[in-house]
Amino acid sequence: MKRICISEFMDCAAVQALRPGFDLQYEPAWVERRADLLGALPGAHALIVRNRTQVDAALLSSAPSLRVVGRLGVGLDNIDVEACRERGIRVIPAAGANARSVAEYVVTTAAVLLRGAYASSADVAAGQWPRARLSEGRETLGKTLGLVGFGDIGRQAAALAQAFGMQVVACDPMLAPDDPVWSQMGVRSVSLDMLLAQADAVSLHVPLVATTRHLIDAQRIAGMKAGAVLINTARGGVVDEAALAQALRDGHLASAALDVFEREPLPADSVLADVPNLILTPHIGGVTREANARVSMMIAREVRQTLEALS
Repeated sequence: MKRICISEFMDCAAVQALRPGFDLQYEPAWVERRADLLGALPGAHALIVRNRTQVDAALLSSAPSLRVVGRLGVGLDNIDVEACRERGIRVIPAAGANARSVAEYVVTTAAVLLRGAYASSADVAAGQWPRARLSEGRETLGKTLGLVGFGDIGRQAAALAQAFGMQVVACDPMLAPDDPVWSQMGVRSVSLDMLLAQADAVSLHVPLVATTRHLIDAQRIAGMKAGAVLINTARGGVVDEAALAQALRDGHLASAALDVFEREPLPADSVLADVPNLILTPHIGGVTREANARVSMMIAREVRQTLEALS
């Protein structure tokens, strides 16, 4: 009987769907106990992870029977894809299954950041009345959303933003300027520098590779429109966190929201500690009840089909 190991949380219905016909070991705490995970892998044929389990050389060497890695999400920077390819191990991301959740996070967060009115609960409850200060918030109507990367998530975010009355511009080197998607979506294709200079809200949707590490650095932040807001649901390394913190302290950017970080969990002594006008969330942009169910069932189905084809 083939063994499946799951090292991070997965929707219960999808876990149950994998039990018939397989030796299933579901230990979501393995992500915190790497030695225990490595000890369980010698007989494993499939491994299912999220973004924190590092599927690296050491893990692969502990799993000689491994044939498939299911990723409960889309980013693959925690998986040595080339090493898996060399071993004939299929890597399955949950492409598209959580795009709606990320897109909703982006557009609702852009609206919250532009309005700037939702961090006053403690002051109001304490008897203060910061009405004048909070009356300077901005509407989304007529503002420009800039999308760095225009894949599935970016396109869904564009449609939602347009429903808010926003104009949308995007840059994506993988799409030709005359690609029909631009006219179909009503989105203008621009260069990265032009996008940063024009956008009232900038949202990042690129993978973390050598060319995108610190893509948004001090120089590019300086090139952003004064008073703009920045949202990162992509990967932490895409943004220079120290440069962002300084821009928020200086007031060049009005605010920012980060769902991803260079180190996760974020260390207590991070440069992002006590930074004004900054919202931090723990890598949950694509994790909602609905998205988790879709992602989990998609990976359960694909992993089952892959293992059954090997029989």
